[in-house]
Order: sequence, then structure tokens, then C-alpha cells
Amino acid sequence: MEDNHLLVLSKPTGLPTAHGEIKGDSLFDYAKEYIKKRYAKPGNVFLGVVHRLDQPVSGIVIFAKTSKAASRLSEQFRDTQVEKTYLAVVEGIPNARSGTMHHFLINDDEERIALVSNQNNPLAKEAITHYTVLATYDGHAFLMLNPKTGRKHQLRIQLSASGHPVMGDKKYGSSFNFVHGISLHAHAITFKHPVKDETINMKLDLPKIWLKHFGPWIKVPT
Repeated sequence: MEDNHLLVLSKPTGLPTAHGEIKGDSLFDYAKEYIKKRYAKPGNVFLGVVHRLDQPVSGIVIFAKTSKAASRLSEQFRDTQVEKTYLAVVEGIPNARSGTMHHFLINDDEERIALVSNQNNPLAKEAITHYTVLATYDGHAFLMLNPKTGRKHQLRIQLSASGHPVMGDKKYGSSFNFVHGISLHAHAITFKHPVKDETINMKLDLPKIWLKHFGPWIKVPT
């Protein structure tokens, strides 16, 4: 999706959202180059980063094409007004078919990971995620995840702390390999258009390699 205010893209696994995650090109770089060439813009192109996906995660990413859109979208994300849905394959099968993961997290900047902490820790931030088990197979579960907060590595550390790390996520305790990156995908997002009086609902299919790797037991909710 693209208009005068927004650019919504599909981020592949392995590509950083923007600078500062790893060295090299990023989705942000490619998006700026696309705008520059398509609209023959001279000089620097404005593009606002309003949220990020981790480098090994695939899925929907929103960029802002104007400063007004960037400010208003950032506020929506900051105030948790954006509804996000992720899909994941995890190790083990949760006891309940649906539930809520509730933790308090801190960041270890030196190791570049998130850690579960005590809620009395003044540095800890609350993390809440609702989950639903969509399918199970061979000791693994296919989950739909709806984070209600937006902490660094939130889904990855919460699932790991709950005993169900994302497949392929060695940083957070996975003992299995995944064919490419980790099996976590930003599937859908709902937000208010920063300028128009309308709600935007976006969905993105799973990468084809998921279906090839996992087979027919992976069924995306409609």
C-alpha cells in the first residue's frame, strides 16, 4: 500500500528494518531509493521509521512519507492504539488453547537481548501478549499472537520464558533450526490513517517457505 502519507512494505527475513540493527543495507534504505527513483526526487528523501521488526522476523512494516504522518503514527504506536497480529511456530504445545502472557522485561544492551525481570525493578516494563493455538503437529504449535504492548523482542522473550521458544530463535533458547531466520511473522495490522478519517486493515500472507517447510498443518486464519 502507498499513498501521499504512507508506504507499507513486506519485510523479508534477514533484512533489518532500519539502520542501527546490523551493518549493511536495510528496508529503510531500499524504501528511500524506491521513492527517490519513482518520483524523481532530488536530494534527500524524507522517510519516517515509526516501528520496527527484528532482523530475523518477516512481515508488515509501515513507513511515513511526511513528518506529520510520522508524528501521528508514532503516537499511535506509543499509545498502543495499533492492533498487531503475529503468527509463529513454537516448540512444545501450550497447556491452554488460548491465554495471556504477562511479564516484566528489561533490556540488556550489551548482549542486545531482553530479559524477564521482577515487576519491582524500576527499569522493568510491563509486557502483555494474548495468544491462541491455531494448530499443533509433532510437538510444535502454530500460534496467533496479539501483543498489547510493544517492548523490544517482546514476543520472542515471552514465548521463551513460557517454555515455548520460537522455532529457530537460538538467541532465546530454540533447539531447532528453521530454514530461514525464525518462524515469527507480522501477519496483520490495524491503525488509523494519520491524515484521512479512516481505519487501515492490512494482512500479509506467510512466506512461501513456511508452507514448504511445515506443510499443510499451517493454516492462516481468515
